[in-house]
Amino acid sequence: MTNILLTGSTRGIGAAAHAALTAVGATVIGHGSRDGPGVIGVDLSAPGGGDRLWDAALDRAGGRIDVLVNNAGVFEGVALDGDDADWAAAWERSWRINLQAAADLSRRAVRHFRQAAADRGDAPAAAVSGRIVNVASRAAFRGDSPDHWHYAAAKAGMVAMTRTIARAYAADGVLAFVVAPGFTMTGMAADYLTSRGGDRLLADIPLGRVADAAEVAETIRWLALDAPASLTGAVLDVNGASYVR
Repeated sequence: MTNILLTGSTRGIGAAAHAALTAVGATVIGHGSRDGPGVIGVDLSAPGGGDRLWDAALDRAGGRIDVLVNNAGVFEGVALDGDDADWAAAWERSWRINLQAAADLSRRAVRHFRQAAADRGDAPAAAVSGRIVNVASRAAFRGDSPDHWHYAAAKAGMVAMTRTIARAYAADGVLAFVVAPGFTMTGMAADYLTSRGGDRLLADIPLGRVADAAEVAETIRWLALDAPASLTGAVLDVNGASYVR
């Protein structure tokens, strides 16, 4: 049985990923802003939130986590010409949730995976000791709207962090991947599409539609459970060809 810690599991892409992972028999420790059935409530915008979540999840999982999926995120705009305090607060909140919490959780996961491999006596790179799947965004590569500098910057940091993990710890059997969705049909994206003029934004997507959350979830499921080790460090784009690299 594979134990998976999935952040932001209560809605949107996270809820779809939770369904996809449990459907194939994985044990998913969910996370949200409040406690609930199968969900650990931790505020990731608070200092140390990632560490508190890891400790609680590890206890719930009986001391073993095999996969970390960093999916939790916020997409909250702040105007260039707005209040200075609002600007600073938006950057701080975005950084803490979209990047710092993911970094803290990834740090704990790498240490846990390496220790598990050492306890088993695995030879270097003899087996996969753990997987990290980080949900970033196409914004990491093409930027975002004028009100979302902070979001694009945090997601770019997540990509660089994941690649660093992949390069640094592959020899320990630690695999790290990025999923980079474009617009995905969740409540967050639907509100943004409406506010920005949906038809104009859809015209920028050659596929002619935004992604379904289930499509992103299936990509997460594959990376978390089935992707070959040699794919470590890769970024998988799920954006309808609206941005290609």
